[in-house]
Amino acid sequence: MHKPGHRFQAQDRLADGAQYIAGRFTKGTSGRTHAVVNPATGEEVYTYELASTVDVDAAVAAAREAFPGWSSATPGERSDALHRFAVVLAERAEEFAQAESLQCGKPLKLTREFDVPGTIDNTAFFAGAARHLQGQSAGEYSGDHTSYVRREPIGVVGSIAPWNYPLQMAAWKILPAIAAGNTIVLKPAELTPLTSLLFAEAATEAGIPDGVINIVTGLGKEAGEHLVGHPDVAMTSFTGSTAVGKRVAEVATSTVKRLHLELGGKAPFVVFDDADLDAAVNGAVAGSLINTGQDCTAATRAYVQRPLYEEFVAKTAALMASVRVGDPFAPDTDLGPLISHAQRDRVAGFVDRARDYARVVTGGVAPQGELKSGAFYAPTLVADAAQDSEIVQAEIFGPVLVVLPFDTDDEGIALANDTPYGLAASAWSRDVYRANRATREIKAGCVWVNDHIPIISEMPHGGYKASGFGKDMSAYSFEEYTQIKHVMFDNTAVARKDWHRTIFGDRP
Repeated sequence: MHKPGHRFQAQDRLADGAQYIAGRFTKGTSGRTHAVVNPATGEEVYTYELASTVDVDAAVAAAREAFPGWSSATPGERSDALHRFAVVLAERAEEFAQAESLQCGKPLKLTREFDVPGTIDNTAFFAGAARHLQGQSAGEYSGDHTSYVRREPIGVVGSIAPWNYPLQMAAWKILPAIAAGNTIVLKPAELTPLTSLLFAEAATEAGIPDGVINIVTGLGKEAGEHLVGHPDVAMTSFTGSTAVGKRVAEVATSTVKRLHLELGGKAPFVVFDDADLDAAVNGAVAGSLINTGQDCTAATRAYVQRPLYEEFVAKTAALMASVRVGDPFAPDTDLGPLISHAQRDRVAGFVDRARDYARVVTGGVAPQGELKSGAFYAPTLVADAAQDSEIVQAEIFGPVLVVLPFDTDDEGIALANDTPYGLAASAWSRDVYRANRATREIKAGCVWVNDHIPIISEMPHGGYKASGFGKDMSAYSFEEYTQIKHVMFDNTAVARKDWHRTIFGDRP
């Protein structure tokens, strides 16, 4: 294992506190502290003062003060600032990769090759998108009048990000909002605030004005709810569980603000009997274990047509057993720990209860030896569970894949749709017509064909059903952080003096 004592490189810069308000670090005022813990070792890597509602008010006030200047900047000026931001992020890439690995337990090779490059790419994408804050020109739809549509920023955005992808989720929320001319207050998960704070610091280094990006690191029940319900916050964006998303929606409606929700998932992985079996097996293992399964789009339910079922189970179990679990900083590690011991125990509970009604083919244990002190859990394959069982229906958020058989194509698609969620799915088939049918009929915001998990900045991410509404990434996300205004001109040479007769009739 990596030796305890690996230091969070930026902790000296964060000595003044873990709130980032109006371009500087400050201490929280709640009177309570919280520790960031390396889940691979149980070691505390950073301790900070939690934000109170007073800090949230200060952050919102800073964002509100910065809004007129930032919103009135030209699209080109905002674009230039974001391009500089992307350069700064690239220069500090290793610092971000190590901080993300430390606070999350992600393998360092994953943060270096996926989380950080993806964030830099997203920044570059929205730097370009900032120049396309376009409305729509129109003609004389109403006699002598000309109409057109303006896209305008909304105001102060209050966002809440989860702990599974702290850097990328911060970027997904901050970048489209500020590219469109809004200012933002982001509350990261209290377990993983480090890279969000560094992200805001890097924005300041790139020349983005003070107050445009603010970070408050507090508890959801206090800082989070106050941010969502704040009367000066015009829009709320939340990523997290469906249960908490319902509470966010309830609080947000009290001030009738715009709402963006990216919630839970239970992605089906449908393997038809003409699929490339080995490709599907590799896809299932990679898709279910990405980020130790702590991914709303992870493959969690594999439905395999009966002729391939037993071979799929055997090959998937064998490949899972070869996955290397260990020190996130070791170059040969494939799978790191879960975010905490509490999350590890929650995942283990699902598997242990499933032993009464299903077959645990591989895994289902917490590694011992040198991994004992961390929140590790072995890659786990569960077969033969009933469709209505807990392990099939509930979001586990761990390295667990459940496999079920199906007979007909109709049945496979029906089973894929048979949960409350609809964030992502995949279909595996060599038959283009069969695959195309699956993409049409599976109710999910993204359906991959013969793959599972890749995302790109140019395409939207978001769900159907209980997985929420609204899109991250892409131009669709950019548009969500704008509001539409209809502008109408009277084109007559002389202002009409008899307009009132149309409405009120002749008056003395």
